[in-house]
Order: sequence, then C-alpha cells, then structure tokens
Amino acid sequence: MESMSKREKILRGNIRKVLISLALPVVLANAIQTIYQVVDTYWVSRLADGDVSVAAINFVWPMIFVTMAFGIGINIAGTSMISQFIGLNKEREATRVAGQLVSFSFVFSIFLGLAGLLIGRPLMSLLGAEGLIHTLGWEYLRAIFLGMPTMFVFFAFQSIKQGQGDTLTPMILSGVSVVLNVFLDPLFMFTFGMGIAGAAWATVLARALSAVAGMYLLFFKQDGLSPRLRDLLFNGRILRDIVKIGLPAGLGQSVEGIGFMILSAFVLSFGEFTVTAFGIGNTINSLILMPAMGIGAALATVVGQNLGADQPDRAARAVWESIRLSVSMLAIGGVIICIIAPRIIGIFSQEPVVLEQGTYFLRLISLAIPLMGVFESFVGCFQGSGHTVMAMMMTSGRLWVLRIPMVLLFKHFTSLAEKSVWYAMVLSNLLIGIFGLVLFLGGRWKQRVVDDQEDYLREGSVT
Repeated sequence: MESMSKREKILRGNIRKVLISLALPVVLANAIQTIYQVVDTYWVSRLADGDVSVAAINFVWPMIFVTMAFGIGINIAGTSMISQFIGLNKEREATRVAGQLVSFSFVFSIFLGLAGLLIGRPLMSLLGAEGLIHTLGWEYLRAIFLGMPTMFVFFAFQSIKQGQGDTLTPMILSGVSVVLNVFLDPLFMFTFGMGIAGAAWATVLARALSAVAGMYLLFFKQDGLSPRLRDLLFNGRILRDIVKIGLPAGLGQSVEGIGFMILSAFVLSFGEFTVTAFGIGNTINSLILMPAMGIGAALATVVGQNLGADQPDRAARAVWESIRLSVSMLAIGGVIICIIAPRIIGIFSQEPVVLEQGTYFLRLISLAIPLMGVFESFVGCFQGSGHTVMAMMMTSGRLWVLRIPMVLLFKHFTSLAEKSVWYAMVLSNLLIGIFGLVLFLGGRWKQRVVDDQEDYLREGSVT
C-alpha cells in the first residue's frame, strides 16, 4: 500500500528529505493559491472602484477566516489523530476518523455559512466599514458564505491526505482549481457584469469542483485511506475525541481571526489607502511565506506519525530541521522582495500614498519574515502532536497579548502613525517565537493524544 511506504519513510528515512518531499507539494499548492490571490487582486483592482474594491476584500477577509476557524481546527485534530493512528499501524481507526471529518465538516459548514449570512452585514458596520467598502465587501462576503460547504469539504479531504503523508494529490486538485479560477474571474466579473461578487463566485465554483473530485478519489479510489459510507454516520466516541483535540485549535484559529478583524479596523482608521497598501503587501509577502507554511504542514505529519510510533526524539529532530530549512528559505526570499518592493506595489496601484506606504511595509516585513519560519515550525509541531492548546496559545497570543496592545501603544504614544501596525507585527513575531521555544523545550508535546488501546471499530453512531 502506498501509504505504508510513505509511513516507512516518515518513520525511518532521512528527516530533511522527508520534510522536503512532503512540504514541496504543499508549498506549490499554497504558492499557486497565493498567485491566484495576486491575480484576483489584479482583476479586482481593474474594476471601476479598483482601490476601494481591493480595500473591501482585505477588510472582510478576517471575517471569512473567523467563520472557517473552527472547521480548520477540527481538521487539524483529524490530521493529528490520523497520523498518530498510522504511526501505530492502526489504519482502520484512521479511516473511521476520516469519515467523521468529512461528514462533520459538511454539516458544520452549513451552520457557519448561515450564521455568517445573518450577522455578517451588521458586523461589518460594527467594525467601522462604511460607504463603498461596506457595500462591496458585503457583495463579496455573501457569496463566500453561501459557498462555505465547498471549502470545508475540500479542507477535510486535504487534512485526511496530509495525515497519511500524501500531500501531492491535494496539490494537484488545488492547482486545477486555481487555474480554473483564474479564467473564471474575468468571465464572471466583466463578461457577466457581476463585479466584485464575480470574484467570489468564481472561487466558490472552482472549489466546489475540487471538493467533488476529492470526494471521488477518497471514496472510490483505493489509494490510502478509503472510508465507507457507514463511516460517515456520526459516531459519538470519535467525534468526542476529534472535538476534544480540535476545539482548542478552533478557538485559537477563531480568536486569531477576530484579532485580525480588530487589526483591520485599526488599519482602516488610517484611511482607505493604508488598507490597500496593507492588503497588497500582505498578499505579496504571503508568497515568500509559503515554504515555511509548507514545511510546517509537513512537520505536523512527521511529528504525528513518529509520536504514534513512540519515536519522540526523532520528532524533535524533525522540528529543528524544519526551523533550519524555513529560516534559510525565508531569509533569501525576504531579501529579494525588499529590493524589488516598489516595482511590486506599482503593479497594483499607482496612487502615491499606496506606493509609499506599501513599499515601506513590504520592505520591513520581508526583512523580518525569517521569524515566521520559527513560528510556523513550532505551531506545526504542536498541531501534529495533538497538543493544540499550545498551538492556540501561540496563534492567539501573538495577536491579543502582543500585537494589538503594541499597536495601541505605538499609535497613541509615538509618531509612527500607520507604521505602528508594521512594527507591532515584527515585534510580536519575535516574542512569540521565543515563547514557542520555551514550550517546545518543556517537552510536554511529546505525549501522544491517541490511545493505542482505543477501539473505533465498535459501532456506536449517533444521529
């Protein structure tokens, strides 16, 4: 079985080669997705109210992230449990977990989408959105909420494959989805005259096709874990364990998303041009962050399977190797972006204020981006081990304990103005990396979260 050969490599192969081989498809998938975001930003910027449309999408994105946060947390739990069961050589238990992930993700996403449709518009007003930013932002947001199940089902497929060490298949489906999205964007936005809503519907349709393809591969192709239809029936015992591990991760993701919403409100207080500069800079910078995110995702699988196989020292070596790889790659990418920052910002806007602020922000954050290699590695370690409370402390603490208070202090007690946000980002990344190191050296993450005596083969479904 292919998944078993991957298991042997993860448990006994060269750690650097294993991390790179698992991370490369994730990096490519994330890079493709980020390139799509760049293309999406480009097309949106070509609308009649281009700068305002870009600002509107960047303003509502944290709201989308908050909505998805608990589902992402549940899938983090699923990846951790699946990888540790595979490390224990208990693939049937891993398969039962996979089935629960799919059914729970679908049902939960419907409730989240409905909640977003009910409270999204007034929440935008509460956060300070007015005029065109409010109108255009809601057009985009409404379509995303309606298509929420398409995202969640694919997330479930992605996490199942990641848990068993298959990062290539999700990458291929993501790539096809992005290519389709690139063609659908101008078609929906300009040919069909849907404007900013067309960008959202293009995303929903492309992701829906990927989700359908993923479910076909999962249930009808005997390649790795292949759940049966009865595995989709809610099982109280399995869901209890998934929620127990996933709830802290979901809370952490949600609190982080709310923090980014508050941060967006701070950025908006400096004006629409600052929101646009912030959005463009973050989108470009995320391209450079892709290697660290991919390695962190690969690390979660390596840590999970090695803890399942009772090899905590090998898991620890993988974390250090992840940090070395991530920091090196990000340092190279950061220097390149710093040099060409003005030209990059100029592609998306010729507004002098946006050019000035965007260039300054992009140069500062790109030079400090190696810190994110440390952050992503520790988060990947804690998520893969199933100790999601530690991951939650890092993701939510970075914003609520460090970044937002720093923004307030810098804004009101210095003359930094919009640069308050930029410097708070850098300092919060530095301090949270030190905190993650303390948690890692404490060693508690080495205790696996699945019970090798657990029997998920007994029936016990609930409806």
